[in-house]
Amino acid sequence: MILANVRQTMTRDDAQLAARLLARGSPDALRELETRLSDEGIDALLDDPRLPDAILHLSQGAVSSMRLFAYVMIRHALRNVGEDDRGIADYVTSIVIHFGLAQRANRVADTDDQTYAALADLFHDVDDPDIRRSFLVRTHLGNYALWLSGLFPDHIEQRHWRRGGPDMEYFEEMGRQGFRLAADHRLAEQYGLSSLYATAAEHFGLLRGALNQVSDSLLFPNISTPERLMRQVRDEARWRLLS
Repeated sequence: MILANVRQTMTRDDAQLAARLLARGSPDALRELETRLSDEGIDALLDDPRLPDAILHLSQGAVSSMRLFAYVMIRHALRNVGEDDRGIADYVTSIVIHFGLAQRANRVADTDDQTYAALADLFHDVDDPDIRRSFLVRTHLGNYALWLSGLFPDHIEQRHWRRGGPDMEYFEEMGRQGFRLAADHRLAEQYGLSSLYATAAEHFGLLRGALNQVSDSLLFPNISTPERLMRQVRDEARWRLLS
């Protein structure tokens, strides 16, 4: 089960690197940042709006751990679209890191033998007679829909317009359904995850849009297609209405 625990796994090295990147070689700035770190915790540095640019453009940023790099980029992309919940940023980052492992995106758990390639197949199994597996399938439906629509939007749009595949609204609705069903499952309440899943369902469009920004700028940059442009214009109008 994927948990919102990326920030908990941050090490002292992650914190010190963030401080050095923000200080940009200034001893006085570094002392001030270390004081903030001691007084306010690592979130004070992770939330600094200068950190994403420092990681991307300073030579020291190249040694950032995956957890530091992914969390900072996703956290600030979420804030750009109006989602300021650190727990949500933690959870979305955890999905991205876990699904980056071999075949993890296609399995509801590391130990589950069945693989899924389609959201419809996952939806078919949301009421699995095994209570634990039913819960895992529901959460995976939300996670997988967010992973696909968030990091691979160009692929979805091109398949939709050129081959008649499901559109972005389909992926959003399936993702919302997965998280809603997960939030209503009795194991979600037992594990204290009902609120997290309910928020993910309600804000799915924002989460998807934030991951699209990460994908467009970092994973697949310098691509210009009519499908991407239409998506970006459509989403920009959406964020303006929500702000």
